[in-house]
Amino acid sequence: MQEDILKSLKPDVIVQLLKMAYSFESWTQVKTTSGILYSRVQRIYEERQYHKAMKLPIPHVNLERPLVYYFGLSHLMCGMAHQNQGAYEQARECIYKYAELGWMEDLEEEDNQVVEEFRFLAKTNLYAVDILSGNIELIEEYVAFLQDNLEEILPGLNTILQAALMYHLDVADILHTFAEQIDEFESYEDAENISYYYSYCYHLALYYRKYGRLQDAVGLTVRAMQLADQSGNDRNFKKCTALFESLRGSATAEQISEYRQIVMQSLDEYETNRDFIVKSVKNDPL
Repeated sequence: MQEDILKSLKPDVIVQLLKMAYSFESWTQVKTTSGILYSRVQRIYEERQYHKAMKLPIPHVNLERPLVYYFGLSHLMCGMAHQNQGAYEQARECIYKYAELGWMEDLEEEDNQVVEEFRFLAKTNLYAVDILSGNIELIEEYVAFLQDNLEEILPGLNTILQAALMYHLDVADILHTFAEQIDEFESYEDAENISYYYSYCYHLALYYRKYGRLQDAVGLTVRAMQLADQSGNDRNFKKCTALFESLRGSATAEQISEYRQIVMQSLDEYETNRDFIVKSVKNDPL
């Protein structure tokens, strides 16, 4: 979608497109759309301040959330894109921007709650960026933070596993510490947590492969594959397929059968969708 078209959309529509780009890990598009969202809400804010200064009626813009939320989200998403591309300094700069949104004028109670939510997200994401960029001495402090904030355990363990792979760390004790919470991951149903759970399974599979727990790695790869298919993320599905093939020699007959079933089901879905599209085109009177 062209940038000029995006700029004409309402902020809430841009948010939907931004989250879609994030779910498909289109990091360049995430950064572009984040910038457009920021420009849109910055213009709305400036217009409000101008009308206020001129003692004119404040123009109404239909928004689902407080304006401060859109500022915070634009910086948050841009920072996450940089983080996933390994550009940690740029990610850190984005974090600083949504760590303190109290600069906005006329904030009400609901606005201040949003400010506090982004301040908390900045704290946890700064831990992640610092650890991934090599400050592994922070891991112990980060684990204590996760124990106090259980809702952050799943993304937190993703960070720890990625750091373990990057810096050759043994994190078995940390995984044991959160064993009870890990057992609950299967019950998550919302899209965000399913995405995090996929990433957890995939990186844990890589971690187990590195340390010779090959059948465990195969099992996690199959689970990650199921989650990628459930999310409709073809890129992640391909990554899991490649990882499984690298581990095929260690897979049990049952694991190979499960893998084949997932692949065949995906193929059937592709054929069904293709046939539906072909029939739709043939039946289109235009």
